[in-house]
Amino acid sequence: MFRHDYPFDPTYGYDLAALLRIGAPEEPADFAPFWRDLQARARTVAVDPTLREITSPQPQTRVFEVEFTSLDGVQIGGWLTCPRDEPVERGVVVSHGYGGRDGPDFHLPFWRTALLFPCARGISRSARDDLSSNPLRHVLHGIRQRETYILGGCAADTVWCAASALLELFPMAAQRLDYLGISFGGGVGALALPWDERFHRAHLNVPSFGHHPLRLACRCVGSGEAVRAYQRRTGRALETLRYFDAAVAARHLRIPLHIAAARFDPAVPPPGQFAIYNALAGHKELFVLQAGHFDHAGTTGENARLLDALAYFFNHA
Repeated sequence: MFRHDYPFDPTYGYDLAALLRIGAPEEPADFAPFWRDLQARARTVAVDPTLREITSPQPQTRVFEVEFTSLDGVQIGGWLTCPRDEPVERGVVVSHGYGGRDGPDFHLPFWRTALLFPCARGISRSARDDLSSNPLRHVLHGIRQRETYILGGCAADTVWCAASALLELFPMAAQRLDYLGISFGGGVGALALPWDERFHRAHLNVPSFGHHPLRLACRCVGSGEAVRAYQRRTGRALETLRYFDAAVAARHLRIPLHIAAARFDPAVPPPGQFAIYNALAGHKELFVLQAGHFDHAGTTGENARLLDALAYFFNHA
């Protein structure tokens, strides 16, 4: 499909028809209770958000650094933007990939909207001495037990407690609260959204953490490769990861979902991305990307078409 220097095929031998046939793994009997309990604990957190206004590159937009408290007392940092001269009528939580983020996005197709850009624990403005920001280490933190695995805390940081912080700052956003997540943030979103009734719509871009048994068979250059190495070393990865499978969680996702899934992706194997889309329980829309985590001649045009699709999906509900 593309010329590349990877020592493996980033399509993993799947054409589009085969990708659209991939199912989800078997669900643990206590999968839903585990996630409902985790979300219930996050909803009891006193998030206490604080804002500090900083210089904005956009005259029509105010920009703030934001801090709030997440699960287990972890302090989360990020950014918040809102219109300078218009009322806020909706809210959007925007997560990030495993590369973190260094500021808010200004190109998203939302108006009269407060957008919160939280950083997951250990990453960017939520850096901690006891957590590595290196994706290959971060993705293994606490993996020996489901109760301590890092992705549970990240779900609270970037979805549940982020929503609580945004709604505390802008209560009027409760009438329309949406979510966007890419790669790491897409997978965490799929895991966390089914259990939070406050969200109305969501977009997941090249979402990670889908179909772990299949991912463990797919060589890659992303965080999944660290998980594969851990599985080879210990044989125990799936004991925990079966509770953090975004394709299994997608069976419980009933709000309208827009998914951008790639046919070629060296970092997040496409079979896992499509397993999430295929398993979604509610209204779903698919935007097929030629490639994810890989720049090519059509990247700019593809991204522009995706933004157009998102503008329609979120603003013509």
